[in-house]
Amino acid sequence: MPLQDQSNPYRTHSAGELRKDNAGEEVRLAGWVHRRRDHGGLIFIDLRDRWGITQVTFHPERAEVFSSAERLRPEWSISVEGEVVRRPEGNENPDLPTGAIEVEATGLEILNPSETPPFEIERDRPVDETLRLKYRYLDLRRERMRDKILLRHRVVKHMRDYLDDRGFVEIETPLLTASTPEGARDYLVPARLYPGQFYALPQSPQQFKQLLMVAGFERYFQIARALRDEDQRGDRQPEHTQLDLEMSYTTQDEVLDLVEGLYAGIVEQLTQKRLLAKPFPRLTYFEAMDRFGTDKPDIRFGLELNDVSQLAAGSDFKVFEGAVESGGSVRGIAVGELGDLTRRELDELTAVATSGGAKGLAHFLVQSDGLKSPVAKFFSEAEQDTLRTVLGAEEGDWMFFVADK
Repeated sequence: MPLQDQSNPYRTHSAGELRKDNAGEEVRLAGWVHRRRDHGGLIFIDLRDRWGITQVTFHPERAEVFSSAERLRPEWSISVEGEVVRRPEGNENPDLPTGAIEVEATGLEILNPSETPPFEIERDRPVDETLRLKYRYLDLRRERMRDKILLRHRVVKHMRDYLDDRGFVEIETPLLTASTPEGARDYLVPARLYPGQFYALPQSPQQFKQLLMVAGFERYFQIARALRDEDQRGDRQPEHTQLDLEMSYTTQDEVLDLVEGLYAGIVEQLTQKRLLAKPFPRLTYFEAMDRFGTDKPDIRFGLELNDVSQLAAGSDFKVFEGAVESGGSVRGIAVGELGDLTRRELDELTAVATSGGAKGLAHFLVQSDGLKSPVAKFFSEAEQDTLRTVLGAEEGDWMFFVADK
């Protein structure tokens, strides 16, 4: 981002904006020492700020500035004056937007020295989480963490712009409120003016946004903080931020279309990714449970449950036949790339199935000459071919079936 503020005593430009067209200009930069190198009697500093990195060169001919530069260490905060010059041919750095230039320093001010950081800032290496949280202000200097914060900012801005364009009004709702029945315990805040009474922090703005609909605002949204006194399970958080919205005089499809457009814009305008399917596939609850066995399926997997009840009812395998006659069904999946499973491995898979509520697990290995299974003898050749076709199984795949209500 261009700063272009000549009156700023610390910097006239950011460390990410200088290009070849700036060659010959006198500039001031400010930021942190990202990396220091001594080479050929010169000192090279990679100066980092929020917007990027610029290489700064210190020459021994400027003795006072060079002497100060010799003291520099990683994460020292400095301000540098100098002239923008093009890097010698062959020394450009194509990995940096500023890689075609460098700044030859004519002045240096050390704003704040730094102790040796407890972990490296310039390299994305694993760091103990407790140490990261203790020095969170240093952790957030790392490129990966900084980019996540900036992406979050862009996502929130996109949401605000998107909803504003569609007639939504952003309204803040109270944080200090009365306790209401929710899915978790409330955080309680003592009311100093009313001894023995407490405010509750909201687990969601649900009641407030419904009141806003009654008040006639019709389309409301809020980047809302939700606070819940949860236990410390891995999928629980004491606080989180959510996009909260409400609409009057609307339909299910209108809400789905609105949110789909929002998500699609976030992905395609703020990332390099592209959506494979628009509009999003829509499944009813019954269809999701029937095809995938869960109300939140990952449809990237091809392991759909295939209903073979009609075929199973006509076979000689009494387990399948009995399940269908008692009002149940027989479902199966085909799985590839498992290789030759041992008896022990098949028993382990059966144990997994029964632990999930199944009464057993029938298995077939698809071979060139038919199906290999202890129960294959109960199915005719035509029935075996039909099982393969329904499940889309190929040679080398395994087919697994369960039968129950």
